[in-house]
Amino acid sequence: MHTPEPVTGARPTSRDVARAAGVSQATVSLVLGDKWRGRVSERTAGTVREAARALGYRPNLAARNLRLGRTRTALLVVPALTNEFFAHVYTGAAAVAADHGFGVVLYPSPDGTGPARDPFASAQAALDGVLASSMATEALAAFRTTDLPLVMLDSDPAAPGAAAHVNLDVAEGMRLVTTHLLALGHRSFLHLASAAPSWTFDVRAAVLAEALGGSGVRTVRAPLNVADAREAAGRALAAPGPRPTAVICDDDILAAGVCKAARRLGLRVPEDLSVTGFDDMALATAVEPELTTVRLPAEEFGRRGMEALLAVLAGAPPRPAVLPVELVPRGSTAPAPAA
Repeated sequence: MHTPEPVTGARPTSRDVARAAGVSQATVSLVLGDKWRGRVSERTAGTVREAARALGYRPNLAARNLRLGRTRTALLVVPALTNEFFAHVYTGAAAVAADHGFGVVLYPSPDGTGPARDPFASAQAALDGVLASSMATEALAAFRTTDLPLVMLDSDPAAPGAAAHVNLDVAEGMRLVTTHLLALGHRSFLHLASAAPSWTFDVRAAVLAEALGGSGVRTVRAPLNVADAREAAGRALAAPGPRPTAVICDDDILAAGVCKAARRLGLRVPEDLSVTGFDDMALATAVEPELTTVRLPAEEFGRRGMEALLAVLAGAPPRPAVLPVELVPRGSTAPAPAA
């Protein structure tokens, strides 16, 4: 295929795409309407998509929607917009959606943890489906009263009402953290847990308790922000009695708060206190020392979630997915200090 010249002035049409790709308009319609499988080769479909991107072609979705009777719009519900993790989830979901002529609307649950109200007058009229990332099961009641397919991400796989589940292996992530710290000789721990009610945090707490069954661990909860984490960690670290040698955090944001609390108490990280996070977002390498944390493939997570929703909409059985995670050791952990 030759590289097409961008169409100037008039909006590029499907005929322009067909000419650039060397195929018929019918083939363009099949590919861009996502009806090509079994009728057009994968190579030809890729050629058509490449030509459309090069020309800046955008289908007339309004006309197409009238024919299909669908809005080609998905809703992504997240607990908050202030957490970088959800931005990456959205990026992955939106990329897959765009390849199929879909748009993704991002909607935060009120106050981060409250019930997610339908942001439209009628969800059934405005949406084709819903993705819900890291939301408490009870927060999604508004969408269970509709016929909209619901795909739950990082959520209880036993929760009713979901058409599909895509999860991260957060249990393995917490096992990797505890194995790492135990190998460094730590036996006294503080778990700075998220105060947000969520299946994913419950799983982390349960795995942590099991993995550290023979060691001392105290749990303190804090909202997911640096200031509250610093205050909660400061009180716990200054409490009477033996001080923990390692703090395991449910999130990198909480871990940053712990590092600030340690500095205010005159403790050195990691010489006096090892600290671990979870997520491996930009903050993990912005603090000093850089955080030992669990890397979550957030963008791929969003991609797989959108693929599952598209499969449900196409009437195909979605494949259950659990994405692997990775421990990233950095400077915030070291051997336990001598007694």
